[in-house]
Amino acid sequence: MGKQAVSLIGVPTDIGAGHRGASMGPEALRVANLMDRLVRRGIEVVDRGNLQGPINPWLPPEEGYRHLPAVVAWNRAVYTAIYTELSAGRLPVMLGGDHCLAIGSITAVARHCREQGKKLRVLWLDAHADFNTAEITPSGNVHGMPVACLCGMGPEELTTLGGSKPATSPEVFRQIGIRSVDEGEKRLVREAKVAIHDMRHIDEVGMKRVMEEALEGVDENTHLHVSFDVDFLDPSIAPGVGTTVRGGPNYREAQLCMEMIADSGRLASLDIVELNPAFDKRNQTAKLAVDLVESLFGKSTLIR
Repeated sequence: MGKQAVSLIGVPTDIGAGHRGASMGPEALRVANLMDRLVRRGIEVVDRGNLQGPINPWLPPEEGYRHLPAVVAWNRAVYTAIYTELSAGRLPVMLGGDHCLAIGSITAVARHCREQGKKLRVLWLDAHADFNTAEITPSGNVHGMPVACLCGMGPEELTTLGGSKPATSPEVFRQIGIRSVDEGEKRLVREAKVAIHDMRHIDEVGMKRVMEEALEGVDENTHLHVSFDVDFLDPSIAPGVGTTVRGGPNYREAQLCMEMIADSGRLASLDIVELNPAFDKRNQTAKLAVDLVESLFGKSTLIR
């Protein structure tokens, strides 16, 4: 097998978010030297630059969604870009942008898996379950809806991005680090039977056991997609996000999580989302994210 080939794709928009600033995420990750750090790991990396899309009009919700046409436009662009990289045998890394963009990236990954006859497993590293719908959303922000949309619950334009719906089913998801779920969402994730490894579970059994559970059944026929929302991390170490929730994984827990994913040898696509430099201190959150992504690509503390 040759060198691992990675493509970075910047998606500079906060179209689905409740705060401005995630649009600056891709640049912050580049400033934190993401590309150089991966190249130093012996990976062949190409930066595809940034996708283009509509500007954020910053309007109130209409029929339960904020900016739906613009959200659709951005996700279409993401879907095409991610699918193109996967078809070329490359590992796409989406530099977000807010988490609504995972609708496009994971719809593309799911299509690729169907065509290749592979099983999909999505590790959703996040403080939030992101399983809102127009009926229950407190805000109308689509970054709170991607998992529901991917499971076929949401506006037609987003649920059928890949041609048919649903793009995926709840059983492909393993949600890790969850500690903030809206009232209406609790019922939906229970009904959908989404596997949620929340912070209480991490506290009770430890990150090692949680990651063993989340990676159980992953084999050589599994495409492992990691959707890494930076608000997964405790805000004391990662202040640069719009929606901080106290009580997240600390530095060591986050490193162990990433190292165990790397050890599986199955990582095949990645989203890095919700990094908001406007709320950051001296780009520390971007640097930490890059540090963790390096671990995801196999940098461990010791020579094993």
